[in-house]
Amino acid sequence: MSAIKIVAIALIIAGLLGLVYGRFSYTRETQEAKLGPFELSVKDTQTVNVPAWAGVALIVAGGGLLLFSSKKS
Repeated sequence: MSAIKIVAIALIIAGLLGLVYGRFSYTRETQEAKLGPFELSVKDTQTVNVPAWAGVALIVAGGGLLLFSSKKS
């Protein structure tokens, strides 16, 4: 399997996951203050919404890569 086909399949899978889940969250830890031996840190959870058009665009791009890579071979 060529590298282009692997990238195309990865794009299709990413697009499908974006359409199914629609968002993902991650936790970021920041150091707020450090006073001598004491440290104050804050864990902040961020949520990123994935637009539906982005998922569809990834699926179309992956499908186009698969189509053109099979015609070339």
